[in-house]
Amino acid sequence: MKYNVGAARNTAVAGFLSSRRLPSFQEPKKNTSWIVYIGTFPPRACGIGTFTQDLTNAFDELYVPREESRVVAMNVGDRSGYDYRKKVIAEINEQKLEDYLKAAHFLNDLREVRLVNIQHEYGIFGGEYGSHIIHFMKAVERPIVLTMHSVLPNPNPELHTVTQDLTKYADRIVVMTKLAKNFLIRDYGVPESKISVIPHGIHPLPYTEPAKMKEEFDLVGKKVLSTFGLLSRGKGIEYVLKALPQVVAKYPDVVYLVIGATHPSVLKKEGEAYRQSLINKTRALGLEKHVVFINKYVELPELLKYIQATDIYLAVPLDPNQAVSGTLSYALGAGRTVIATKFAQALEVVTPDIGRLVNFKNSDEIKSTLFELLANDSLRESMGQIAYFKTRKMEWRNVIISYMKEYISLVPQLGKKEKNLPKIKLRHLIKMTDDFGLFQFARHIEPDPEWGYTVDDNARALMAMISYYEKNGGDIALKLIKTYLNFIEYVSDPDKKWFRNYVNYDRTFHHERNTTENLSDANSRTMYALVSTAASSALPFDVRHKAASLFTSHLDLHRKITTPRTLAQYIKAFDMWLTVEQNPEIEKTMKKYVDNLVRLYKKNATADWSWFEEVMTYSNGVLPEVLFIAYRRFRNPEYLALAQASLNFLLTHSFQDDICVPVGQGGWFRKGQKKNLYDQQPEEVTALVLALKQAWEITREEHYKNKMLQAFQWFLGNNLLDQVIYDYETGGSYDGLGEKTVNLNQGAESSVVYLLARLAFE
Repeated sequence: MKYNVGAARNTAVAGFLSSRRLPSFQEPKKNTSWIVYIGTFPPRACGIGTFTQDLTNAFDELYVPREESRVVAMNVGDRSGYDYRKKVIAEINEQKLEDYLKAAHFLNDLREVRLVNIQHEYGIFGGEYGSHIIHFMKAVERPIVLTMHSVLPNPNPELHTVTQDLTKYADRIVVMTKLAKNFLIRDYGVPESKISVIPHGIHPLPYTEPAKMKEEFDLVGKKVLSTFGLLSRGKGIEYVLKALPQVVAKYPDVVYLVIGATHPSVLKKEGEAYRQSLINKTRALGLEKHVVFINKYVELPELLKYIQATDIYLAVPLDPNQAVSGTLSYALGAGRTVIATKFAQALEVVTPDIGRLVNFKNSDEIKSTLFELLANDSLRESMGQIAYFKTRKMEWRNVIISYMKEYISLVPQLGKKEKNLPKIKLRHLIKMTDDFGLFQFARHIEPDPEWGYTVDDNARALMAMISYYEKNGGDIALKLIKTYLNFIEYVSDPDKKWFRNYVNYDRTFHHERNTTENLSDANSRTMYALVSTAASSALPFDVRHKAASLFTSHLDLHRKITTPRTLAQYIKAFDMWLTVEQNPEIEKTMKKYVDNLVRLYKKNATADWSWFEEVMTYSNGVLPEVLFIAYRRFRNPEYLALAQASLNFLLTHSFQDDICVPVGQGGWFRKGQKKNLYDQQPEEVTALVLALKQAWEITREEHYKNKMLQAFQWFLGNNLLDQVIYDYETGGSYDGLGEKTVNLNQGAESSVVYLLARLAFE
């Protein structure tokens, strides 16, 4: 086969090339680093292969082109017959010891290879207990991360020796459960410091009720039970079948789906004997109308749909030492109630609020548990929803971020930690907007009309869409701009010269909130949005004219300033208006407000507190941002000095090393007190990003540009929980970061400010 990675650098590599099947691919890019994964890989039907594919896909999505994944695939024989993807750079016959050594020398000779991650299961490597892979580990000259999919307790002497050697030659070890970690420490003497627990990944599905997907499989009106995965005798399906006759007698709408082809190794040894035994048992029990065998290797998109159509998932393997079940992870990740036997992973993750545990080979317990869950729809649905929210940290992007931390600990040059900027998506914003305006709140990804609309959110959305339209154009963006501008016109009150903030779903005004709350922030942000619209040469004249008219007719609003942030928004608005027309009065007022902000800073700043107030609250970045803007217009060096002093102080308290840790809204940061770390909000991060952009554009100091990217990466996992806050599927943002969890609602403010931050990089 053609080989384009570069000439073979020694005879060992040359021999490997002549004996192994190597897919062709392009010459590596300069300065590219490769992480090479060793394991099975699709299209070979194997759970480890599916895991490796999902892990490498997530890696490439976040880190290509600086870092890329490559695969050395394990085969049963000399030639796999598989049409591997280009990322598979070599193949190993699991039984040929010389292949392992040649593979090691091959990787040693590729300067692009930085690290090797072995996806380990005893059965996919040759030799006693898969010992052949140890020879590879001894020979390869790169750091090794060993992902152990199974850790067996109470080993016999041979297994003990093999496992000790595996762990000895690994630089870091990843397991998926705390129990597996404890086995390694207790039974194999592995130092605790060498082991990390990273959960099995799940796919980022939106939460849906089972009924929505049942139509696709002609299952409407059925209570669907399912088990899926490659079929083998260890699945325990016969014990579910034994439990079903009494269940279907009481619940005749129950259907049990057994999804998946027979495991290739099982098929080779005994053919379809196990499947046929299950079919025979089904017939003997009179369950033909209630049990469906789907005998094929189900591709991921279809598999996920089957899971979403499921009411109760059954993971009932017979081996108590089974460390982890990818199928159980997928079911919980889809928000499905589960019944599981007491194997290692299930003991840790299947808590009473999301599922039920049963003893091994116990059909009576399976039956009684099915009776309990089928009898109570609301309980079952509630458990599924809790399972969904509990598992968000297991999404593949969060998992690969955890892996990357392990890689960086061994290869510091991988430590840039920048992730690829996601493509800009308007899907969630469109979903949250009706023909009147942008809804204020969401329940997960669905708009929550009960809470109506606010001018604050619609003004932000208008600014975001102007920025988007200036770079991309498009009828959809223009339609959204007109919707948000019309909303602002609707809430304007010419008599009182203000904008009402709160509008009910029926488009009436929420009188109490509009008259008792301080609306100065919402009004100043609206004025800035209007002038941004008026100043945009990309927009049609009628849109710009309407915005300019609304701005000028409400110009007296600036006289009602009550907070420093309101002051800052008007400074930004006046600076923008001066690009529309040269107005000496506006310029004079802008400078007066800048000087007011300077006086606030001088009044409150001390040697250890370089800030405008005695507390840092929300949207803090806007205050230094406007001093940079003021310096650009007036060239007063004092403005620049105070802008940098206040921004640098904010940065000191917004980062721990390179991790973005913004001021938490659950108590803020008061002078002389400890900063609150939690209830971190996207709004605060976006304000920091925009301030850093101004700082970099004006000073061209590179560290501001670097910090701007690090701050934005908060949305992509550069935060205290190492969890992605941005939803790659919808284009929305989650509502905040708590001490232990992410608020998974994607409300208007969070999603729009994410978009503003992302557009700042265009």
